[in-house]
Amino acid sequence: MDKNSVYRTNIIGAGEVGVAISADMDKNSIHKTNSIFWDTKGNEVLGATALPLYGAFVSEEKCQLFGDISGKKMLEIGCGSGQSLQYVGEHKASELWGTDISEKQIEKTKQLLTSCGLSATLICSPMEEECGIPEDYFDFVYSIYAIGWTTDLEGTFRRIASYLKKDGVFIFSWSHPIHKCVVAENDMLAFKKSYFDESWYSVSLDEGTLTLSDRKLSTYVNALSKAGFVIEQMIEQSDDEMMQSRDDNDDFAKKAKMLPVTFVIKARKL
Repeated sequence: MDKNSVYRTNIIGAGEVGVAISADMDKNSIHKTNSIFWDTKGNEVLGATALPLYGAFVSEEKCQLFGDISGKKMLEIGCGSGQSLQYVGEHKASELWGTDISEKQIEKTKQLLTSCGLSATLICSPMEEECGIPEDYFDFVYSIYAIGWTTDLEGTFRRIASYLKKDGVFIFSWSHPIHKCVVAENDMLAFKKSYFDESWYSVSLDEGTLTLSDRKLSTYVNALSKAGFVIEQMIEQSDDEMMQSRDDNDDFAKKAKMLPVTFVIKARKL
């Protein structure tokens, strides 16, 4: 995995790259814009964030949120190029399922898993929509740096809850909303946007365009509660050893020492 991919993923929306403009909230146009981005420029521009990494400076090896997944049925929301499905497959999960909004990403996942001797049921669909995934079926649903792309957070969490067995576990990571508000300037951190601003915006990157919304942590917590989840653990600290491995002049690592750049939540279906 490209060691810089986590860096590129985390800077989206922080005003450090590209040109951001406000965008009207239209679900279909957002899906179209983002699926085209991932069909064309996505991996080239943002790389891929995948297990065992949850994002910048946070790893499953250190956090141990999954535990023993041998024999477990796993569903990934936003499977991207398939590296996380490969990871859980190699840890002896019994069934692999994945969804993604991009046909190209689904194709890449198929190719990767086939090359590793693994197989999965893969579905190309927005995560908000009904797409034939069985209900009350999975032991784990997880999403690595993908859940923030949803246009309907509460609806997506309700669907995820429906996929899980009782006491099933949902684990997801995304860019920390505080990180999205702050940039490094002249050895100082400066606020560039309001933490409370959840409006949609478009970003132009290397001739590609994506559309996002930066949600407050409380928005995620409340949506989980409404969907029938109880939060068991939240990770927002950065791993010191991983930060120390970066260049001393790396502004991103310096920023990570002052505030979280990634958050991870582990929740259980009641």
